Amino acid sequence: MTGWARSTLLVVGACLLTLLAACTDAPVAQPAPPQPAPPPTAVRATEVVVGVDDLGAGFNPHLLADRSPVTQALATLVLPSVFRPDARGDLQLDRTVATSAEVVSTSPFTVSYELNVQASWSSNSPIAAEDFVYLWQQMRTQPGTIDAEGYRHVTDVRSRAGGKAVDVVFDEPYPQWQHLFSGLLPAQILKDAPGSWTGALQGGLPASGGPFRVAAVDRARGEVTLVRNDLYWATPATLDQIVLRRLGPQTLAEGLRVGDVDVAMPTSGPEVTEALAPLGGGVTTVPAPRATVTDLALRSDYGPLSDVRVRQAVGALLDRERIRAEVAPAALPADAFGLAPSQPGYAPTAPPGAPARPDPAAAERLLTEAGYSRGADGAWTLGNTPLNLVIAAGAERVTDVDVAEAVAEQLRAAGIGVQVVAPPAADLFTQRAVVATPPSTSAPPSSVSDSATPAPVTVPTTGPSPAPVTGPSTASGAPTTTSVPPSGTAAPNATVRADILVQPRAVGGPLGPQLASDHGCPDPTPSLPAPPALPNGFCSTALQPVLESLATAAVPDPEQLATAERVLWAQLPVLPLFQQVSLLVSTVPGAAATGFGPGPLETGPLTGAQRWSAPVS
Repeated sequence: MTGWARSTLLVVGACLLTLLAACTDAPVAQPAPPQPAPPPTAVRATEVVVGVDDLGAGFNPHLLADRSPVTQALATLVLPSVFRPDARGDLQLDRTVATSAEVVSTSPFTVSYELNVQASWSSNSPIAAEDFVYLWQQMRTQPGTIDAEGYRHVTDVRSRAGGKAVDVVFDEPYPQWQHLFSGLLPAQILKDAPGSWTGALQGGLPASGGPFRVAAVDRARGEVTLVRNDLYWATPATLDQIVLRRLGPQTLAEGLRVGDVDVAMPTSGPEVTEALAPLGGGVTTVPAPRATVTDLALRSDYGPLSDVRVRQAVGALLDRERIRAEVAPAALPADAFGLAPSQPGYAPTAPPGAPARPDPAAAERLLTEAGYSRGADGAWTLGNTPLNLVIAAGAERVTDVDVAEAVAEQLRAAGIGVQVVAPPAADLFTQRAVVATPPSTSAPPSSVSDSATPAPVTVPTTGPSPAPVTGPSTASGAPTTTSVPPSGTAAPNATVRADILVQPRAVGGPLGPQLASDHGCPDPTPSLPAPPALPNGFCSTALQPVLESLATAAVPDPEQLATAERVLWAQLPVLPLFQQVSLLVSTVPGAAATGFGPGPLETGPLTGAQRWSAPVS
């Protein structure tokens, strides 16, 4: 076979083999299709749930009406302050807000603040001089504020460096200046908002200058949700969020048991203690006195209590220990106008006898000296006019309402007619007359409850003895009066001026300015011709120089302090009752993750919560 033939045969054979392979039924291997990507794992927000028993009336830390542990917690974590207390309670400059703060002149006394250029609100506006101006103006002009004395000594707040430097000028040397300008508020949002000082802060805080911001306030469910402020310029918070949840004792105990609640700070009392007892070693509990003392403010500028003898008689009739035992048995008895029972150096200053202890005989003598007589039915009258008093407590402040009812019960038993009213707290401490709203027979939405939904408000059909109800003032300024119907319910929209107010008193700051804020009556000035009066209208021209001296002293003079306490017990503008106590409760994982504890008195148990981590079950 020739070479050409052999080559042709090989080619033909190869082609046949190719054709045979193509005709076979054997499948041709294909690459495996790509597997779908697994769904992304949902990232659960890290959080700590804090049980509370009350959300409070609002969240302005500078208002008496809003004084509560929740408001204190929000101010600590959300609002900027130039100085903050350290673990020992000593004030330290917060350099995330101000890089320096110092006295730069003594004539006039001037403090200069250099603000951190990075410090800004979560609304993207800078924390600046206008925030200092706003707080200063509100504190000196608005009624019902807390610790306003220092701001009354400020004569000017000047802006420099585009608002990032502030000079504060005082009318005289003010050694306690470091306590001012804490809890700054966002002026750019609030300054032009109607009712901004009270109304705009009832539903939350509109902007944050701290590690957390208020994301939601749900009063129906009883929750305040704080989330990490992603625009915070300093070290960010570890947790994604903190939830403050209103819970009654039984619901709280169950939440702690199943792990739905990590830590809690309810009001200490037998109901909470009993509910927690079955949990045994599953929780730890620590008592923590609050930075608030509950007082009875006795109106001294109007009505029967404008006579100091009647105020003293009321003090002699009341069994303060019985009131405390009925309303707040775990609270600490308060027997001083300055320091609270939990503070170092506290000592009772009440004189022997009434009002430290009830003394009905002394009360009868005092009322008789004031011109009153007691009839056969046991009722006290002045001529033909019965001695009737109006006792008021903020509707949202449940413990205060309970105090008002307990006081009313004792006074009625002593022959004094009493009407109890519960207007909104913001009205009670800022207005001279309030709508005569009867207390609800059920707790309002912000109060302790074992239900997630608020109870309906019910107006009682029977009530206390008749009491005067004030209508609009006449041209002379004297209020007109009508009578409450015998059932004790006031006519619709009728207004009253309370004779006795159940009132919180803030404690923990410098003592001299505190006493001057609580009991002083500053003189009008050209820049402030009508300074706001105290809620109870008290003003003592004899005591005022002592209070002013205490307010501006570097260290309060013990003799002046003793004089102030002695005059206040004699004049009795307020009657101290008790200092409430929180019960700090932690699960074992909650305690390990948070180190939950009392914290400094001024900033409370959530101090340092930006460093908390999520509990591990």
